[in-house]
Amino acid sequence: MDAADPILIGGFAAFTIAIVVYFAGVRLTALVPFLRAWSIPEPVSGGLLAAAIAWAVVMLTGREVAWDLAARDFLLVYFFTTVGLSARLSDLVRGGPVLAVMLALTLGYMVVQAGIGILAALAFGLPPQAGTMLGTASLIGGHGTAIAWGPVVQQTHGVPGAAELGIAMATLGLIAASVLGGPMARFLIDRHRLAIPGADPASFAAAAVSAEGHAPGRVSNGDFLRAILWINIAVGLGTALHGALTELGVMLPLFVPCLLSGIALSNTVPRLLPRIEWPAGTPAMELIREFSLSVFLSMSLMSMELWTLAAHAGVLALGIVLQSAAAAGFILLVVFRAMGRDYFAAVVAAGFAGFSLGATPTAIANMTAVTQRYGPAPLAFIVLPLVSAFFVDLANALVIQLSLGL
Repeated sequence: MDAADPILIGGFAAFTIAIVVYFAGVRLTALVPFLRAWSIPEPVSGGLLAAAIAWAVVMLTGREVAWDLAARDFLLVYFFTTVGLSARLSDLVRGGPVLAVMLALTLGYMVVQAGIGILAALAFGLPPQAGTMLGTASLIGGHGTAIAWGPVVQQTHGVPGAAELGIAMATLGLIAASVLGGPMARFLIDRHRLAIPGADPASFAAAAVSAEGHAPGRVSNGDFLRAILWINIAVGLGTALHGALTELGVMLPLFVPCLLSGIALSNTVPRLLPRIEWPAGTPAMELIREFSLSVFLSMSLMSMELWTLAAHAGVLALGIVLQSAAAAGFILLVVFRAMGRDYFAAVVAAGFAGFSLGATPTAIANMTAVTQRYGPAPLAFIVLPLVSAFFVDLANALVIQLSLGL
């Protein structure tokens, strides 16, 4: 085999390694008080360690590491389907005004993020169109959007290596999103002494997933299979809806229609068939949700190609510092206040850090780590994914086109 050939890691091996990476993160969290105190998700700490090891392998062998991530994409769909199946219509109705405010804040911040990317590019003598790959295309958009728009920026606007620049920025954004969310939420909770009325945070910490990864409550074989069955039904309906929307020219990630299908089922089936044992809120559903998110995030973090950062080190460093500072300031001064300055707002702050710099699953992981420590905030898990995955993907294309036209 030629020395330049990549080291290919197949789907089964990648899935298995991701589980090992999760347990490595659990161990790191137990050993490092900072990770535990600041609610850094276990898959993040383990995934970053694995990504660093992969980078060392590349440096030693001269061969890149390539992962088969088909299982990761499947787990993403599964996770958001469990979120939809646990959603209550009353929460959605109550979240209507909050959803509108969050959408307005997000759209406003996308303009700010695009402007910062352009400034970073100009500071290094790059054309302003290169700044698109340092802004919403790579951060709020993520790796997929960066890959999609990179060739357009390179071919149409003459920016060499635009795709590589965007992928590298998305990688740095994912790291920043993973480490900022928990600490910001803790800062807000401690400074403003926030808590759920009548709740004891210690009781939630005791009931949360333990350091060994065991979920609370007993899960029977029937409970587990019942949850799997309804998840698969929702995924089937969501896949059909996704195909219909694609035919109409509406391009959305697959997990969005699956999330909506789960919401529809959760608010109709129990009413129409009250004798059916609905799995929402059961230990089985919670276990599947935690498993899907943990392994997905482990695979996302461990597969980051850190060796791609060196080629654009200067502009990337400036860009991520400016973007992280802007995101932190916007969250602390605008998002937290607009969301009500309460515990819910602090959880949303962690989530906003996750998707504004990284991706929607990172936002969910940030919020999960916070709520496991301090208590539940169910509305946050409905509002934020709808904004970050449904509305923002539609608006981001317009923002990117406007920034490229400058």
